Amino acid sequence: MTTETLLEGLAGRVADGTLFPYLGAGALAGACNVQTGEPIPADSDSLILAMNDGRPMAPKLMYEFPRAAMNLELKRGRSYVNNFLTRLYGETEWTRAPLHDWLATVKPPYVIDINRDTQLQASYADTPHHLITGIARIGGTDFRYRLYRWDGQTYQEISNDEADPALPILYKPMGTPLPEPSYIASDADYVDFITELMGGFSVPGFVKARRKGAQYLFIGLRMTRDTERMVLSDLIFDAGEPAAWALIKEPTDKERRFCQRQRIEIVEADVTDLLAVATAAA
Repeated sequence: MTTETLLEGLAGRVADGTLFPYLGAGALAGACNVQTGEPIPADSDSLILAMNDGRPMAPKLMYEFPRAAMNLELKRGRSYVNNFLTRLYGETEWTRAPLHDWLATVKPPYVIDINRDTQLQASYADTPHHLITGIARIGGTDFRYRLYRWDGQTYQEISNDEADPALPILYKPMGTPLPEPSYIASDADYVDFITELMGGFSVPGFVKARRKGAQYLFIGLRMTRDTERMVLSDLIFDAGEPAAWALIKEPTDKERRFCQRQRIEIVEADVTDLLAVATAAA
């Protein structure tokens, strides 16, 4: 089977709702600042530079965004990092990423998006859906998520008992500015969130039921960072066989080994390749 034929099949399954997208930083390729034309900061390096006024940090901090965020949190407070993410993703105007334009036309029933922007939510603005956002280091609850229902005009926070399993589910584990800013960003956030994720407290019960035997398509996610790999390993728990396909243009040996352990098949292609076949078939 050629790569193009495989991509056509994967795009078709995303469109018919039998393959769930899992979005990484590369899913935002093509989104730019409306005023300056600069690409939206999405991957680890660009986020660190944006958070530190364009200046590189020490090499050990540049390794991964959560590490850099932890450093600035210790120096300037947790609110500094949260306010930065809200300004970046909630107050700055960005053009649409082509992938999100496509997702808006097919509206998969379940999407996991580890980016912190609002484009996925905008893609479902005309469709009632559930939004799940990750939370960390918060008292008064055993869970590490908030659950909302979008009625076409506003988000309302609801309980698990009020959820409608038939509605599309947008799961943004690392947070979003809307409907209220909440983020998993620093090392301390990730430690708390992942600990509870491993214990089953970061995913609502009705989502656990939906994901049994599910299969995923990783779009725009490189699997070289331990933090992101730990998150995805638990989020795709109970997956089918294979668990997923991952679009990785030039996979490293580390990525190949990890994907083999996780029952993920690598497709040596990227977001652009997927969109080329998806839009041609539309």
